[in-house]
Amino acid sequence: MVNNNLAYRVDDAPEQEPVISESPLKWCEVSLSDVINRGKRLEASVFDVDSKKAYQIIKHCKYAPVSLISAEGPVEKAHYGGRLKRNYVEKTHDNSIGFIGSSEMLDIKPQPVKFMVESSKIQNLRVKEGAVLLSRSGTIGNMSFVNKTLSKLLISEHAMRLECKANPGYVYAFLKSTIGQLLIRSNIYGAVISQVEPEHIATIPIPNAPAAIKQRINDLIIHSYALRDESNELIDEATQLLVDELALPPIAEMQKKTAPVKTYSVKLSDMNLRLDASYHVPIVDAIVNHLQAHALEVTTIGDSRISKEIILPGRFKRVYVEEGYGRVFIGGKQLWELDPSNKKYLSLVHHADRITKQLELHENMTMITCSGTIGKVTLVGKHWENWTANQHIIRVVPVNEEVAGYISIFLSSDYGYQLITRYTYGSVVDEIDDNHVHQIPVPLLKNSEIQKRINDIALKANEKRYEAYKLEQEALRIMNDDIIYTK
Repeated sequence: MVNNNLAYRVDDAPEQEPVISESPLKWCEVSLSDVINRGKRLEASVFDVDSKKAYQIIKHCKYAPVSLISAEGPVEKAHYGGRLKRNYVEKTHDNSIGFIGSSEMLDIKPQPVKFMVESSKIQNLRVKEGAVLLSRSGTIGNMSFVNKTLSKLLISEHAMRLECKANPGYVYAFLKSTIGQLLIRSNIYGAVISQVEPEHIATIPIPNAPAAIKQRINDLIIHSYALRDESNELIDEATQLLVDELALPPIAEMQKKTAPVKTYSVKLSDMNLRLDASYHVPIVDAIVNHLQAHALEVTTIGDSRISKEIILPGRFKRVYVEEGYGRVFIGGKQLWELDPSNKKYLSLVHHADRITKQLELHENMTMITCSGTIGKVTLVGKHWENWTANQHIIRVVPVNEEVAGYISIFLSSDYGYQLITRYTYGSVVDEIDDNHVHQIPVPLLKNSEIQKRINDIALKANEKRYEAYKLEQEALRIMNDDIIYTK
């Protein structure tokens, strides 16, 4: 009886082995020679485990690497514009040039909000067509390529310019690859604001592939950015057709005529229970009155002839997963990019129902940012099919393909922007909602052929962007499959 007593047997129980979970910390050993070769830097990021693996992959790939900036390297020089006092002017000022930062340079069709006057002092902010751009401050490693669109703008000193001896598209594709990004980020310094300098980029190893492969990748990237230029020209053409058909004056003139002073009166019957001045700015009435005078009809986005549905997703706790295990998830900041940087991936297991009903994107939807920065508009391309976007973007589902492009062109115009942003509310974070989007006025043109032409041009522009995306992805595939991971 005593031997079977549980209290007695506890003393004979086998001692439990403590379970120690794997440390989430990454660590590695670093030789003194490595520290000296890397400029005697002691930051852990310089010797990151993933970065060390990336260096080993490049070291053992089929084609012997060379330093990015060297006698054998493909880059002639890397530099960035100096700091200077920025004297901004209005867009309408004579000889004004748009000025953008290292985040806007990623946009397919950047829309500068700051402008500077042409002078000798700002020449180092210009960029040459064919140069490779790399963000070097704050968010490090975002890549762009200077096409005709970007060559017309000034770009801040936060974007490093890489001027290549030949095949700049090859350099761009390598640095944009996953391995290239790891190598760039291994050179970051700065305790508060992350930075990277030309001398750090100079030593990055890049595979010295045969000339034929380099040329092929280069041509794909050049063609991709040329298609983006063509799409921008088509959008400008469609917008100009809209402006001409409605006889719309420049937006600056409408502002000047309608708001000569900063105060104005509003009828009680026109208040719509809104006491915020931004809702009653005179330019909105001026635009609507002009549209009513020159269009066949002025309806709203919520009209069943225009849209099937207007979707504003609800807020939710997001569960992210690794690439390949979920849907691509983007935000409003990335709306104007062709291949959004810093993509995240939303779990299908946790969000399948919400993705299907609210978050999923489909070709020819018009997306409008509705929180923070209000009124950014884009038309969903074929390459974003089944991607997802966050709740800060409203989706307008067109009633059919015959109005999809026209909606996007009108809403993305200067006049559409004013009609969208009039509904802005919020004392800290600006917001609009789906009810507001329902009410946004949109004109139907007297000449239905012109309206169809505007729509078709917009869809053609979107098709070119899809082709541009495919070309860049093909260049990155060749870079990975035929160069980086080939032994």
